[in-house]
Amino acid sequence: MMRIGFGYDVHAFAEGRELWLGGIRIDHPQGLMGHSDADVLIHAICDALFGAANLRDIGYHFPDSDDKYANLKSKLFLHHAMNMVKEVGFQLENIDATIVAEQPKLCPYIPEMKKKLAEIMGVSENDISLKATTTEKLGFTGRGEGVAVYAVALLKK
Repeated sequence: MMRIGFGYDVHAFAEGRELWLGGIRIDHPQGLMGHSDADVLIHAICDALFGAANLRDIGYHFPDSDDKYANLKSKLFLHHAMNMVKEVGFQLENIDATIVAEQPKLCPYIPEMKKKLAEIMGVSENDISLKATTTEKLGFTGRGEGVAVYAVALLKK
């Protein structure tokens, strides 16, 4: 049996925070606002995994109303999500994610992000496809107000 899940997340830029995407620190003058480290890529991937396994969503498992998740690294959420997926009998076939941001330019960081995500998830880098795009200056991402990510996960039982 194959199952597909979709994840989407957005975070606004904020002063005085580090920018984390895909489990790595990105050199940028602003980070993303959030309860955890606000790694929008990992959050969207978690939602895609949870969706494919019918395990609700990241907010259900790691609510921003719970202080124990404050300032945590999102890679802990992803590791936990993968363990939950395995516990209900699924294995990952692949992840495909698109990061939408006008700045910073993310192409140089994609290989390192893939490597880090594969390490966290315990899968091959070939199982993870990452892309980055802009919105040609349209919308909140185009105005440089934040970052959005779309992700899908394919699981096999």
